[in-house]
Parts: sequence; C-alpha cells; structure tokens
Amino acid sequence: MKLPAIHGYIDRRMLINFTAEPEVVRNILPETFRPKIYNGKAIVGICLIRLKHIKPKGFPDFTGINSENGAHRIAVEWEENGVTKEGVYIPRRDTSLRLNALLGGRIFPGKHYFAKFNVREAGGNYHVDFSSSDNTTTSIDARTTDVFNPNSIFGTLENVSAFFERGAVGYSPNGDKYEGLKLETYQWQVRPLEAIQVHSSFYENETIFPKGSIQFDNALLMTQVEHEWKSMKAIKNITGR
Repeated sequence: MKLPAIHGYIDRRMLINFTAEPEVVRNILPETFRPKIYNGKAIVGICLIRLKHIKPKGFPDFTGINSENGAHRIAVEWEENGVTKEGVYIPRRDTSLRLNALLGGRIFPGKHYFAKFNVREAGGNYHVDFSSSDNTTTSIDARTTDVFNPNSIFGTLENVSAFFERGAVGYSPNGDKYEGLKLETYQWQVRPLEAIQVHSSFYENETIFPKGSIQFDNALLMTQVEHEWKSMKAIKNITGR
C-alpha cells in the first residue's frame, strides 16, 4: 500500500554510527543489497528519533501523533534499472507507539516491535534507552559538543553529514519484498555528539557481529527538523530468503 506524503517534525534525532567489516555485514544483508563502503569499512548504526505531529501532509498539526522510535540501520547500495542507488537497509524498527507496532508491515513499511522507551534530556545531555517486546535492548548516553570525533573514519563533520544526507531512502523487510520510505528534510543540519555510553544488544550479538568486527565511530544530533516521509516503490526479494 502506497502511503500519502506524511508531514511532521523531528523533535530529536540521534545517529549512533559504527564501522564494521564488510564481509560480516554482507553475510547479514539480503542479496538485493550490498554494503556501502567508506574507507574500506561498512557503516551501520542506530537512529533514535522522536517524531511529533506526524500526519498526512495538509492536515493540521493537532491531528498528528507523537512517538519515540529506534531503527537499526545499515548503509547499502543496490541496482535499480541499471543505476546504482544508495540508502539504508533497516533490519529492525522499534517504537513506543502501539499503533505503529500494529500497522507496521501492513500500512507502515516494515515490522515494528513495540518497546518501552526511557528518555532524559537536560542541558545538552541525552539519555535514551529502550527494551523491546523481543528483549532487544539499546541504551545511549551522550552530550552535545562542538568537536566532531577526531578518530572517526569520516575525518570531518562535513564528510559524515554528506554521507548520511545521501542515504535518505530506507528499506525494511516485509515478506517477499522490501518496503521503502524516503526522508525529505526541509533543512539538513547535523551537530556532533560525544558518546559517553553506547549499548545495543543487536550489534553486541557475537553470532551476528563476531568479536572485533564492529566498533563505535561517531554520534550525531539533529533537532527541530520539519520533514516529510514519502513512500518508495517496493523492491522484490530476488532470492526469497
């Protein structure tokens, strides 16, 4: 089902990014996609996003819904009509809104796990944790900073900003296809975050990511961003796996 354009506001978006060994990431991706490589590494991460006033474009804000959400993402490329495309593959989505969990994979792209979120924000300090219905857990502590992580593979804030701005299309699995959404922000601006504590049971699962195959790289923050979500044409699973 193709959704109408959805309008709303990103109240807060944290991107927690890791580098990983390309072969490890390739093994967990459907054959439709391949890892997008940056300086010899695959890029994976977590998007922790609070959405406000989400509703069909043109509806008044008071009709919209609010939610906390987490998405585990992998930067990918794929071929479409002979053209190389780029975006993110989202193996799992978690949400605080039962409606999203109910309609995910039916009306909204991709299955959504219902999760209990705990959020604290004060004075440039951020804490977000959630525990999902399948016992997946994530916890992040970070604070604002003016300095981008000097040890990041990206080198500069400008490089990492451009990398993720180009990856605005996300595909989620649903049966024999991958359903897509494109994020269109009215203004794109990221700020660096200093990560104090990072935990993800998904990325720490050594049956998926063997020890030493993944490491934290950088954290970014976006706030108060007006945006739209637009449905993309679904991609068929070419292998059925």
